[in-house]
Amino acid sequence: MAEANAIQETDSKVVKEDSPENPSTATTKTTTSTSSTDAKSALAARMARFKSLQAAKESGRKATEREVRLAEDSSARQAQLSKLSAANEKASYKLLKADDPDFERKRNWDYTVEESENWDKRMAKKARNRDGNAFADYRAEANKVYKTQIGRLGSVDLEAYAAQKGERLQRQVQSGLLQLVETEDGDVFTVDKDGRINTPVEEGYSHDHKPTKEAIDKIVDDLDKGEAARRKARAARGMKDEDAGDVTYINQKNKQFNDKLSRFYNKYTSEIRENFERGTAI
Repeated sequence: MAEANAIQETDSKVVKEDSPENPSTATTKTTTSTSSTDAKSALAARMARFKSLQAAKESGRKATEREVRLAEDSSARQAQLSKLSAANEKASYKLLKADDPDFERKRNWDYTVEESENWDKRMAKKARNRDGNAFADYRAEANKVYKTQIGRLGSVDLEAYAAQKGERLQRQVQSGLLQLVETEDGDVFTVDKDGRINTPVEEGYSHDHKPTKEAIDKIVDDLDKGEAARRKARAARGMKDEDAGDVTYINQKNKQFNDKLSRFYNKYTSEIRENFERGTAI
């Protein structure tokens, strides 16, 4: 009987510990469930953000591809339209010229005498340049290069040049090299001892001139263009650009002659040349 009462009391204790009325067990289960819910919601938020970023990346890639295709199609269409327009103008010109024998004379009615004379001068200059394109001598070649370089000076800053000239004139007036003259009308100008007006006096170079960065870049660009033209001309003539080794020639014909001499006589003069290079020749 005593053993039966002990077993009953033990079962009642177990039931009380496992019953939901135990506050510590209920709190633990609630905390665990809350933590699990927070982790799931955070993971879901991160996944939603990741998917939104992926969608934005994909839409940006598609938009970029679409813009690139549109740009390529637009450039191709513009080139095709310009080609068709040029062909249309040429065909219209030929048709009008074939229908009317006086088409050229009537078309010139739209131009003034000055415009016609300027056009004739321009065409004559182009014909002279085309006829004189062949190599004559080195002086003519240098003159042609000089005229080409002068023609590129259309972008000179005239305002900066006038300001620099004014500063030089003012400095020379202060130093006594030029005389400042004022007329009755109020005009002011400078005069040198030779009677030249507003002309700076030639001075010795003082080595204090510092060119601007734009001027240096312009000279470097011009030198690079000249070097590229030289390499292109040499490549067109089928010649290799031999920068390595000693230069023993003054032009291409002289180089060919030296190569021919080397081909025939190098085997006889190799010892003499080696002695000269070592400095042991007698």
